[in-house]
Amino acid sequence: MSLKLWSKAFDHGGEIPRRYTCDGENISPALEWSGVPQGTQSLVLVIADPDAPDPAAPLMTWVHWLLFNIPPLENGLPEAVESSRLLPAGTCVGANSGKRNAYSGPCPPVGRHRYFHKLYALDTVLDDSGIDDVDDLERAMSGHIIAKAEFFATYARHHG
Repeated sequence: MSLKLWSKAFDHGGEIPRRYTCDGENISPALEWSGVPQGTQSLVLVIADPDAPDPAAPLMTWVHWLLFNIPPLENGLPEAVESSRLLPAGTCVGANSGKRNAYSGPCPPVGRHRYFHKLYALDTVLDDSGIDDVDDLERAMSGHIIAKAEFFATYARHHG
């Protein structure tokens, strides 16, 4: 069985509902996964937008959420996990591109952006003392990824 990641709140390739964005409640969506391989010691979740700031001329990948050291026996996260303090024991939150250790929903300044939700199964538990952002996280994960799952959804703000 391969690692799979999904949300019942929106479809792969579909539109992210407003409630999970800066235009709504800005809460994290419920996520589910299955197929965590044997030997997995921890899971990592990254939600990122590679279309920032403008899909017609992207300059950077904007990271919306970084979670690592998620216990491998977990099979998902509930909606609004931070506001209800329901992160699984041992889970660490890294800084997003807004320099906050929190979920930050889609808030594209222009155009329709893609939001990639990526789940990694690692053969180790990461030392959280040296992980401040996605670059640190990617360095720490290097050589330890045994499986990866991802899906994307889109969002565009409707001004006016």
